[in-house]
Amino acid sequence: QVQPVESGGGLVQTGDSLRLSCVVSTPVFSNYAMGWFRQVQGKEREFVASISGTGGSTIVADAVKGRFTISRDRMKNTVYLQMSSLIPEDTAKYHCAAKYTLRGIATPTKADDYTYWGQGTQVTVSS
Repeated sequence: QVQPVESGGGLVQTGDSLRLSCVVSTPVFSNYAMGWFRQVQGKEREFVASISGTGGSTIVADAVKGRFTISRDRMKNTVYLQMSSLIPEDTAKYHCAAKYTLRGIATPTKADDYTYWGQGTQVTVSS
């Protein structure tokens, strides 16, 4: 069973940086596209960033482009979301998601495309 587990959330101030991590227990990590989504209670889940299984392709949402970066470490089965210049509008619960891809080159951006989800980690940015 593939189970993403997120960590790294917390309470920070406007302008601070934070790095989220997501570990996935699978022997074929390079076949899994990984995505980060965020959700505020009462609102729909919002795409943040995704990275292909090989790591060769990344997509970042316009709302965070230039401030957030997604990366992965295949030796650690971990995907990261580096967040900088945080603003209160970034406050949300951040979820990591995984999708098996045969060739490891797809970079899905829709929540429905992903199969496995983590429980999420809360990020709160104070003004």
